[in-house]
Amino acid sequence: EGRVEVYHDGKWGTICDDQWDDRDAEVVCRQLGLSGTPKALSWAHYGQGSGPILLDEVQCSGNELSLDQCKKSDWGQQNCDHIEDAGVSCDPFTVVHRLFLFSPAECCPFLLSPLAEGTVRLAGGRSPSEGRVEVYYNGDWGTVCDDGWTDLGAQVVCRQL
Repeated sequence: EGRVEVYHDGKWGTICDDQWDDRDAEVVCRQLGLSGTPKALSWAHYGQGSGPILLDEVQCSGNELSLDQCKKSDWGQQNCDHIEDAGVSCDPFTVVHRLFLFSPAECCPFLLSPLAEGTVRLAGGRSPSEGRVEVYYNGDWGTVCDDGWTDLGAQVVCRQL
């Protein structure tokens, strides 16, 4: 769950909650690969963002694969303030609050940007949803010691994924 932010034309920005509803949330959850019960939240429920408001008047049917396929205003065309930042909950899962929406021209440089410190991944499992926990730190991937490891730690990692 969290404020929804999108990446477009080299910058991150928020989405205005005008017309924002559960069908839009369903598309966000699908785009992030999350199941659960999609719920749209309005009026900066997860706090006000900063920077540009990149989308307004988003109107998904609920069947789209990404927000980019939904009816919406032109990028950057909006009449909102950050008090109207849109949010999403994909109960029972936690939603990463940033989405990658980019054109093919923007694709490669963005994907080659450095990973953020503390990014987690699973390695060596039989499926993408299991494996050894690894953390990106100081330019390298490292493992996590299991001393004191509990279900609570596993839940945190699952939410980060």
